[in-house]
Amino acid sequence: MNATSLGNSCVVIAALLWGTTGTAARLAPQLSPVTIACVAMGIGGLLQALLALPVILKSLSQLNQQRSLLISGACAVAIYPLAFYSSMHLAGVAVGTVISIGSAPLFSAVIENRFEKSVLTKQWLCGALVGVAGISLLAQLHAAPSANSPHSSLALLIGVALGLLAGLTYALYSWTARRMMLKGVISRAAMGATFGLGGLLLIPLLFATGAPLLASWRNALVGSYMAVFPMCVGYLCYGAGLARIKASVATAITLLEPVVAALLAVLILDESLSPTGWMGIGLIIVSLVISTLPSRRPLSD
Repeated sequence: MNATSLGNSCVVIAALLWGTTGTAARLAPQLSPVTIACVAMGIGGLLQALLALPVILKSLSQLNQQRSLLISGACAVAIYPLAFYSSMHLAGVAVGTVISIGSAPLFSAVIENRFEKSVLTKQWLCGALVGVAGISLLAQLHAAPSANSPHSSLALLIGVALGLLAGLTYALYSWTARRMMLKGVISRAAMGATFGLGGLLLIPLLFATGAPLLASWRNALVGSYMAVFPMCVGYLCYGAGLARIKASVATAITLLEPVVAALLAVLILDESLSPTGWMGIGLIIVSLVISTLPSRRPLSD
């Protein structure tokens, strides 16, 4: 297996783990979006830093040289889960997921184009558009809001804005981490330091909102699962992938996340998946194939 294939595989594993977070959160409805965000990325980030501590200590001088990237990435790590889970809470799971996950590959490409002068390819654009179309169709899994829906027009608008912020910050911390790796920082040190510092920023909010975690064993188990598996193990895999493939490709592969979330909702939460939803899953799989094939011509050709 070459480096690119290994990188693609690592990101796929990360996306599979991240796809379980929505179902896990539904099993503990007493936890607020802020609490879920803080326990998942806060504790998960600190666990990553702890596991990578020996490498981080050896890389302190390199990390100090890249401190602007490190600080930018850590701030993005702290903002992302707050925006993502709040977007789903305000706009609904479907809209929040579509905006957050679907916009990330586009933001990644823009960031790479703006800061690295990386040329966008027709192949990447095709894959991204097919993927966004697939996610939009997959959103039909969720029923349209009724007249009694808590998602008011203002809440929907704020939720969409937060979804775009989530997509931007996700793309930003992916890019900063990869830039540090390209500048010689070991993958585990770059990811561990970024997520450890970002996790520290979330700890005060966790203390302020985390009381429900101790209210029941179910809440505690859900919080522990989300911190250890999707956030810690998932981002270790994601970091290994970023060391081998571009951030725009990695974020495109993570379009697999809502596919996993939808299938788990069907299997575990007894939700139904319409033919349109199955078509969306098919389009996302096609987009993954397109995005992971060797690049061909740039858009400027």
